[in-house]
Amino acid sequence: MHPAIVYDPAYGAHDTGEHVEAPDRAAAIVAHLEQTDLWPRLELLAPRPATLDDLLTVHTAAYVERVRAAAAGGGAWLDPDTFASPASYEVALLAAGGALEVAAAWERGLTAFALVRPPGHHAMPDHAMGFCLFDNVAILARRLLASGLERVAIVDWDVHHGNGTQAAFYDDPHVLFVSLHQWPFYPGSGWYSETGEGAGQGFTVNVPFPAGSTDGDYLHAFEALIEPIVAQFDPQAVLVSAGQDIHFEDTLGAMRVTEAGFAAMAAHVAAMAGPAEGRLGLVLEGGYNKVASAHAVAAVLRALADGGAEPVGPPSPHGKIVVGKAIETQRRYWEL
Repeated sequence: MHPAIVYDPAYGAHDTGEHVEAPDRAAAIVAHLEQTDLWPRLELLAPRPATLDDLLTVHTAAYVERVRAAAAGGGAWLDPDTFASPASYEVALLAAGGALEVAAAWERGLTAFALVRPPGHHAMPDHAMGFCLFDNVAILARRLLASGLERVAIVDWDVHHGNGTQAAFYDDPHVLFVSLHQWPFYPGSGWYSETGEGAGQGFTVNVPFPAGSTDGDYLHAFEALIEPIVAQFDPQAVLVSAGQDIHFEDTLGAMRVTEAGFAAMAAHVAAMAGPAEGRLGLVLEGGYNKVASAHAVAAVLRALADGGAEPVGPPSPHGKIVVGKAIETQRRYWEL
């Protein structure tokens, strides 16, 4: 794959102050990439702002107006964790637009990692949550469906459950949503039994790992659970909510994933996207140790550029138990 990054320095204008979701979080990743031998191999893509119509594919008009008004009024807290500064509405449009640029990159034969902020996967249709204003990856998925695709898979490996993305598609059989996350943990959702409702039954897959889960645990989930389900779903695009906060040096979570684990997961999602004409896109979510996040993103991009990754160790006993329970739950809907 020919990798690209989507980035704009304007992402730093979403001013969260003294906050773990820091203004220079995406810039720090780019600064690290510039110092690696990867940089000459990467295409740098500039995003365009999403439109109001783009936002309304996922969010209510009243909520979008609340975010706009909060920014226009000089800034406000939208929930206990999520601040909108004066520039935040425009930057959030650029973040959603950065996700949309992933699809535009496919037309040029590129696989893009959108290094956007604010993140998105906790943003609910009608309110902000967990540092997130608009659900960037959900907006991209909705636009892909509107463009004529019929099946889109989203894999979320952030340390927190992607509750906003799950809510957006919980009754939708056209989007397969898979979340691997720490449990118990914020936001409190993401148990095995959350599998979708109505026509969407079976199209939500949750893997609630305990703290301390490792490279081997995540790869076991991919091999024994996620890849067989994705193959049966047969998506026409694969999207990744790529939170780097499962890194072992990220203190907001308590996972033990290394750069080798990130590279291996990247190789797996690339393989899953093969039958989808290589339509793979990654969108930044969490990741709060700037050095660790930068190294994790570099590992992902290197795996995409080089077409593979080194093997990782075996799963832990608790990892096998969790994946086994997820398989037992999903056997109602898939051949596993």
